[in-house]
Amino acid sequence: MSRAILPVLAALFALPAGAMIWKGQDFAQIFQAVAGPTDLLEGCTDVPEAVSLAEELRDRALRIERYMQALDQRKADLDAAEATLRTRLGELQASKGAIKASRNGSTEAVRTDIDRLIALYDQMKPAEAAAILTNLPSDFAAEILMRVQPEAGARIIAAVEPRQAALLTAQMGARSVRKP
Repeated sequence: MSRAILPVLAALFALPAGAMIWKGQDFAQIFQAVAGPTDLLEGCTDVPEAVSLAEELRDRALRIERYMQALDQRKADLDAAEATLRTRLGELQASKGAIKASRNGSTEAVRTDIDRLIALYDQMKPAEAAAILTNLPSDFAAEILMRVQPEAGARIIAAVEPRQAALLTAQMGARSVRKP
C-alpha cells in the first residue's frame, strides 16, 4: 500500500508545477520570501536581540547595496578610461607612423642630396676638388673623400698639400674605425 502512495504524491506535486510551466509563470516569484523587512519584526518587537539583529541586517543590506553601486560606478569609470586609452593609443600609433614616414622621407632626401654632391665631386678635376675640400671642415671633407670613386679620391688627395692630405687621411681612418 505504501508503494501506491508514492505515485499519487508525485502527481500531486507535479501537477501544480506542470500547470505553472504551462501558464509560463516565473518560479522565482513563487519561491521569494513574502515577508518584507518590516514584517520580520511583527510580534518580535519586544525582543531586543531580534530588533538589533533586524537593524544590523538592514544596515548590512544597505552597505552592500551602496558597495555594489560603487562597484558599478567604478566599472563604468574603468570602461570609459579604457575607451579613452584605446582612442589615445590609436592616435599615438598613427602619429608614430606619420613621424616614421616623415623621417624616412627626409632621410631619403638627405641621401639623394649627398649622392648628388658625391657625383659632383666625382666629375670635378682633382685640383679644383682639392682646392674646395681644403676649405671645408676636415670631417666633412673626409666624408666626401670616403664616398667618391676610389680613383677620383686618390687624385684629389694627391692634389691636396701633404699636411692637409695627412689630416684628411687620418680623419678617413678614424671614421672607418668608428663605423660598425
